[in-house]
Amino acid sequence: MLGATGQIGRAAVRALAGDGWEVTAASGGGGRDGTWGDGVRTVALDRDEEGALATALGDGCDVLVDMVAFGRGHAAQLTGLAGRVGSAVVISSGAVYEDGRGRSFDTQGEPAGFPEYPVQIPETQPTVAPGDTTYGTRKVALEQGLLAAGDALPVTLLRAGAIHGEHCRTPRELYFVKRLLDGRGRRVLAHDGRSRFHPVHVSNVAELIRLAALRPASRVLNAGDPQAPTVAEIGAAVDEVLGRETETVLVAGAPPEGGIGDTPWSGAHPVVYDMSAAERELGYRPVTGYAESLPQTVEWLTGQLHGRDWRQAFPKMVRNYGEGLFDYAAEDVWLERRDRKV
Repeated sequence: MLGATGQIGRAAVRALAGDGWEVTAASGGGGRDGTWGDGVRTVALDRDEEGALATALGDGCDVLVDMVAFGRGHAAQLTGLAGRVGSAVVISSGAVYEDGRGRSFDTQGEPAGFPEYPVQIPETQPTVAPGDTTYGTRKVALEQGLLAAGDALPVTLLRAGAIHGEHCRTPRELYFVKRLLDGRGRRVLAHDGRSRFHPVHVSNVAELIRLAALRPASRVLNAGDPQAPTVAEIGAAVDEVLGRETETVLVAGAPPEGGIGDTPWSGAHPVVYDMSAAERELGYRPVTGYAESLPQTVEWLTGQLHGRDWRQAFPKMVRNYGEGLFDYAAEDVWLERRDRKV
């Protein structure tokens, strides 16, 4: 398994080992998760080092699971090993989709400018053109390169939604958890709090990986939770976990100045993935739902924030969403101005 110590990898190793597979967990540092059994073998591997992956494979493997594949180069690397790999399961992303007007996460920006998709996005929805410049185009290039191998390398590509759970480098729940820990009694939500961005818990991705490993085939499948809660529902669920009450101020339409009310879940249009293909082809049944998994996520997040600035704990959040994510001063000025008008 490539990327074994990442967020999804940790859960996938547990799922496969628990299903009786002999798992070799590969990562840059060769580390291991404390929840893995002694039977899990670990190896340090730089997949971009010439010949390193082929050497690590030795005589080959029944299933190669890849969490960290991007672009044409990695597709060529994997297909070049077709004779030594029985099948593969590779993580892709729902960011590959575009809407009926050719708009995508790449062109509109994520998350505020979600395009207009069908009520539920099927795997047959058009995707962006393959390329080397953005996350979405690189994932499409990866998908196309792998699927071109056909029967030589059966590969299941999992188009993941908004991944959540422990060990996330960009936890969207941080927006709500930190505000509650900081004693904020009010929060602002744009788009009337109705935004939906289909989440998927790491254990549900791991279950899809487990099932795909048992049923090799070339296919593309969405990866999502059984529910896609609104951003307002997510905020209320975090309140409940932490035993707090928050007044929610709803804004019709886009965020006002300074991105106030713009959360990592926010968008003008819902993004909900159709999971019927995974249910039909793999017999997929979710391991957990969003609300059920949330207490463990919140506990982990709280621990990560203890004694640390959020920017230190989650530097990738700063890169993705900016330091203004918790600009309380600007938020209070806007709220005071709004209160005077009401």
